[in-house]
Amino acid sequence: MSATTILAIESSCDETAAAVLRPPGTILSSLIASQAELHSRFGGVVPEVASRNHLLAIDPLVRRALEEAGISANDLGAVVATSGPGLAPALLVGASYAKGLSLALGIPYLALNHLEGHLLSPFLGSEEIPPHVALLVSGGHTQLTMVRGAGDYTVMGRTLDDAAGEAFDKVAKLLGLSYPGGIEIDRLAEQGDPRAHEFPQALPERENLDFSFSGLKTSVRYFLEKNPAMPKTTQGMADICASVRQAIVGVLLRKTEHAVVASGLRRIALSGGVAANRALREGMMNLCQSKGWELHLPSPELSTDNAAMMAFAAVHHLAMGERSPVIREISPQWQVG
Repeated sequence: MSATTILAIESSCDETAAAVLRPPGTILSSLIASQAELHSRFGGVVPEVASRNHLLAIDPLVRRALEEAGISANDLGAVVATSGPGLAPALLVGASYAKGLSLALGIPYLALNHLEGHLLSPFLGSEEIPPHVALLVSGGHTQLTMVRGAGDYTVMGRTLDDAAGEAFDKVAKLLGLSYPGGIEIDRLAEQGDPRAHEFPQALPERENLDFSFSGLKTSVRYFLEKNPAMPKTTQGMADICASVRQAIVGVLLRKTEHAVVASGLRRIALSGGVAANRALREGMMNLCQSKGWELHLPSPELSTDNAAMMAFAAVHHLAMGERSPVIREISPQWQVG
């Protein structure tokens, strides 16, 4: 595997991230400039606000990443950037910066899929990606993927509407919680009873590996209209959060189990921002322990959007001789599998 030192840039949504990695998985630096506070007043990410702040943050962030890595730009062997899926104005900032740096330094440029970065993140540092079933759960994506190796993917099921992280955030907004709401629901749920209220878990058929979370949001809205005083008490709010978390995590665990059985594999990898959810992590560990399956989890800092995971994905593609032309356009709807 090549020893080329890689600079990766991630700007698919509202986090500007830069990382320097030495293959196969030595992270020399990994920095994130968060915009969560800026978008909290809107209750969600505003693409124009995100892109403007990516423009302000990206050059200072890259300079800091190189400084913390103890190298100069001339020491880099390749520069890579997320090119999709994501918000088009945000993707353009990172990809354009990476292309310019590639041309200025005369080093290869590689366009990367954001979802692939998440998929491979539980194996950071590994020279080979073993066959497994991956559950990727984030604010914009929820899908089950059969992974045969780096670059070899088949999607087994995906969300038909809202992603799990999006469902958490939308319910949190209904409850009047701050953005990002998924973190708040997870925190409050720790003090609640997950059996207090029964919210729907859609598409229960065993052979159906797709997800649907839009009905959950609607169910919670109707529940709150009938019980307006419930979230005004500490225990009432905790019980609602615990029950919502149970509804989301329950269906994620059940469908992952069905996917593993269908695949014939005995290894699971969990990734994406929602992989930091305590109930999901615990539930997945209990499932794998009971079945004798192997579980791979990313570290908490690699669960949310970051550039280190993109650099690691790049390691495998560069080792296969892949490069991208600098004229390549971003792909806001780019999927894997």
